[in-house]
Amino acid sequence: MTDSPAPDAPRSPLRILIGADTFAPDINGAARFAERLAAGLVQRGHDVHVVAPNRRYADEPNRTETIEGEAMTLHRLPSVRLWWHEWLRFVWPWRAKHHARRVLDRVKPDVVHIQSHIVIGRGLAREARKRGIRVVATNHVMPENILDHTALPDWANDLFVKLAWKDAARTFRLASAVTTPTRRAADFLESAIDMPGVIPISCGIDRTQYSADLEPRAENRIVFVGRMTAEKQVDVILRALAKLDPALDAKLDLVGQGDQEHALQALAAELGVQDRVTFHGLSTDAHLRATLTRGSVFAIASIAELQSIATMEAMASGLPIVAANAVALPHLVHEGENGYLFEPGDADDLAAKLTTVLTASPEERLRLQRASLEGVLVHDINRTLDTFEALYRGAAPHVLLDRRGEAQPA
Repeated sequence: MTDSPAPDAPRSPLRILIGADTFAPDINGAARFAERLAAGLVQRGHDVHVVAPNRRYADEPNRTETIEGEAMTLHRLPSVRLWWHEWLRFVWPWRAKHHARRVLDRVKPDVVHIQSHIVIGRGLAREARKRGIRVVATNHVMPENILDHTALPDWANDLFVKLAWKDAARTFRLASAVTTPTRRAADFLESAIDMPGVIPISCGIDRTQYSADLEPRAENRIVFVGRMTAEKQVDVILRALAKLDPALDAKLDLVGQGDQEHALQALAAELGVQDRVTFHGLSTDAHLRATLTRGSVFAIASIAELQSIATMEAMASGLPIVAANAVALPHLVHEGENGYLFEPGDADDLAAKLTTVLTASPEERLRLQRASLEGVLVHDINRTLDTFEALYRGAAPHVLLDRRGEAQPA
C-alpha cells in the first residue's frame, strides 16, 4: 500500500462500488451515511455504483436512482423481508458471492467500499480481493443493534453475536483499510475482532442544511429524532418528561418510526403526558429540520450509538444536547460545554439534566448553543469525503490515523 499521490498529481475520477445491506428507502444511520457518501462522491465527479437489497425478490441491475438529489447507478439484488421485522430486508447469504461476481463483472470498479460485513459486504469483499480490487470497509454495527432484529432466546443471541464478530474479523481482514465513525467505536471494534489500526472517520453532515435559532425560546420543547426501537430507549425520555416540574410546561417532539411506537404511545398515556408528546412519525427532511430549529434541547437515551447522525444534526441546529453516557455519545457531548451526560437508563438523572438546560439563563443557553455549533465543525461532510477519497486512492491508513487524531481528538 502506498501513501497518497503528491498534491499536484492529476486526480482522475474513480469508479466506486459501494456495498450496503441497508440503503434508501430504509431509514437508519447506516443507510443515511451510505446515501450521503454516495451523493457526495457523485458531486465530486466520481462514477458511483451502489449494491443494495431490492424491495422485492427480483434482480434490477443498472438502475438509475436519485439519492440526496444526485443520480447514481443502483444494483438492486433479490431480497426477502426479515419476517419478524417491519421493513428490514436481506439477500440470501449463500447467494452473496454469486451476486458479487455478476456486479463486479458489470461495473469493474477501481475500489469497493463495503458498509457492513453481514451479507452483501461479505460477498463483495471476498470476490473483490480475488480480483485485486482495493477494498475499504466501514463498520456501523453494535451487538445491541444485531440483537434488536432477532427473535432468539438469550443463549442463542450470545452465540449469534460471537459468530457474527468472528465473521466480521474474517471479512474486515480482507480490506486495505477499516473505518468506523468515532475513536471510541474504533477502540471497540479493535477489541472485538482483535484488529489494530481501525480509522475513526466521522459520518459527517452538511451543516448548511440546518438552521440555528439563537433567540430565547417562548416554550420548552424537547426533541428526539431516531428509530422507535428498543436500543434507542425512548421510554426513558418519556419517563423523564413525566418527572419534570409541571411549571416548565415542557413538550416532547418524537420524530421517527419503529416497532416500539405503539408501546411508547401507550406509555405516554400511562404516564399522563400524552397531551404533551407529539409523535411525528416518518418526517420529511424539511419538517425534521424545522422541528430541530424550534426545539429547546435535544435528548437521546440510546445505548448503542457508534456516532449518532441525529445528534450531529441537532448540534448543527444549535441545540444543547442531553445524552446517555454510553458508547460514542460522549464523543459528541462534552459535559457542561454543549450539554450534559446522564447515567444510561436513569430517568431521574435525565430529568435533572433537562431541567438544568430548560432553566438556564439566556446567556447560559446561548453559550451551550454556540458550543454545539462549534463542536459540529469537525464533522463537516467534506472532511469525511476528503478522507475516504484518500483511502480509495491508496493512502496509508497510519497516515490518516495521525490526521484524524489531530482533526478530531477523542
